[in-house]
Amino acid sequence: MSKPYNTKLAEDAYKALLSTLPLTDEGVERTPSRAAKAFGELTKGYHTKIEDVIGQGVFPYKGDGIVHVRGLEICSMCEHHLLPFIGTCAITYIPDKKILGLSKLKRISEVYARRLQVQERLTEQIAEAIDKFIKPKGVLVVVRSVHLCMKMRGVCEADPETSTVAARGEFARNEGLRIQYYNDSQPKPRL
Repeated sequence: MSKPYNTKLAEDAYKALLSTLPLTDEGVERTPSRAAKAFGELTKGYHTKIEDVIGQGVFPYKGDGIVHVRGLEICSMCEHHLLPFIGTCAITYIPDKKILGLSKLKRISEVYARRLQVQERLTEQIAEAIDKFIKPKGVLVVVRSVHLCMKMRGVCEADPETSTVAARGEFARNEGLRIQYYNDSQPKPRL
């Protein structure tokens, strides 16, 4: 198990960081404490086991259907700049004797998103976890997001969307199936 999150150490680090700025506003007096707590929440995936979030959420299955869930919100932190990337995740799998409770798909993606990440690895980790726990005939994960490190610094691009794909089993072998569900991974507009 990883070492526990040290809020006091994080708070001291934020104090040191803020001391590099000519701040005089009393409004930032409690910022190190608030930021340390927020950083703990944003990185709680390091202290969460996939086995615990799946729990009893694996069920027997007989059939030949496909499970497709899209529009799962992803909020993560770029490990290179400590800035957020925000978007959606679509997960599609072809069951083989087992299915996951639908909420478990969100919980799996959340564990990996709540770590310092690169989007490519996040996408692979989600696919790998599903493949490991229920051994489906195939799994496809598509993550689409906007990285604030591209919007707020460096190139300052207005709305760059990055898509990453991880395919296993039947989705890796069958290009037509992969393309079909990749194209259907975009979330529908909310009403």
